[in-house]
Amino acid sequence: MKKCVLAYSGGLDTSVILGWLIEQGYEVICVYVDLGQPCEDREATLEKARNCGAKKAILVDVREELCRDYAFPAMQWQARYEGTYLLGTSIARPLISKVCVDLAHAEGATVFAHGSTGKGNDQCRFQLAAEAIDPSIEVLAPWRIEAFRARFPGRKELIEFCEEKSIPVKASKAKPYSSDENCLHTSYEAGLLEELDTDGYELVDFGMSVSPQQAADAVETVRIEFESGVPVRLNGEPLPSHEMVLKLNEIGGRNGIGRIDILENRLVGMKSRGVYEAPGMTLLYESHRFIEQLTLDRDLVHLRDRLSPEFAESVYYGFWYCAKMDALLAFIREAQQPVTGSVELNLYKGNILVKSRESSESLYDAAIASMEGGGSYDQTDAEGFLRILGLPLRVQGGVRPRE
Repeated sequence: MKKCVLAYSGGLDTSVILGWLIEQGYEVICVYVDLGQPCEDREATLEKARNCGAKKAILVDVREELCRDYAFPAMQWQARYEGTYLLGTSIARPLISKVCVDLAHAEGATVFAHGSTGKGNDQCRFQLAAEAIDPSIEVLAPWRIEAFRARFPGRKELIEFCEEKSIPVKASKAKPYSSDENCLHTSYEAGLLEELDTDGYELVDFGMSVSPQQAADAVETVRIEFESGVPVRLNGEPLPSHEMVLKLNEIGGRNGIGRIDILENRLVGMKSRGVYEAPGMTLLYESHRFIEQLTLDRDLVHLRDRLSPEFAESVYYGFWYCAKMDALLAFIREAQQPVTGSVELNLYKGNILVKSRESSESLYDAAIASMEGGGSYDQTDAEGFLRILGLPLRVQGGVRPRE
């Protein structure tokens, strides 16, 4: 009997896939990768998998690793796919694949199965990561199998299968949208959100944040400290990476921070609408940028910003375990060495306003920058500087006069 590791959430799709894999003759090991999904009973999910026929059901807690080794490097890159999306789902998928492939090795399994559809980005992220880690692993995606799709053309058939197999699922035959959660963010898509005249902010029942309109009518101040680009203290309290994100989710969430509604270009070629909330990571991105403004020189920041879309695309497309990503991660580790300091932010009804910032690595010199007289900057020097800077323009203007 062939052994298969299934990335298992306990939701409708992976519950059906577990039953289907058993029907196909697989010995299934279910792996629940704990990414900080809120409001889920971990032990009940594992017990459900065992009761439904899984040979084993294993939980692997990677919350700290997700934040420290995946999300924080993305933040250091200021990585936003298409300038907006903070990659909360994308960044977690290669880690899920790594956990599943490692467990496949430990359990003697040769197949890695997942519940992603053939239309989405996640299938790419799971498979590219798994095959990069182990080129011999067989990746099984039932939604790409025609016979599976014919048997389960919609939610109605999925639910009927669960009823037939006595698989307990919390699902209705009509659902206004789907969601995916971890400690970094929650994403909402599909269903009524596919209609562009639907107000996503009104439709979605957000789980991590209140709306800016519902946030308190008062300013809340938060202080975040960084060491070499890593957030290490919140309001003076040292925190590990995962707890930092959780606490900032609470703070940002109650102040209406971090909601977006975007149309994005999927790797498979179609446009897709997504509504996202990421209160904690939004605060970290903004506070990190303020410390960088103090501590990094112009050319380095501009180089990072030119490469940032490349990094974001690589994450979004699923190319985490590759030579280019290795080089990009090495670059950002070196570039972030001086990004040390603290920033105070005022939060008010969805707005993030910098109150103060300081750093022992600050490159800001008030005496040089002051518009008042004195200081070490001699404005007379600008005369020669501009003569040299403008030389090509004067030559071109003499040869090709502009009218």
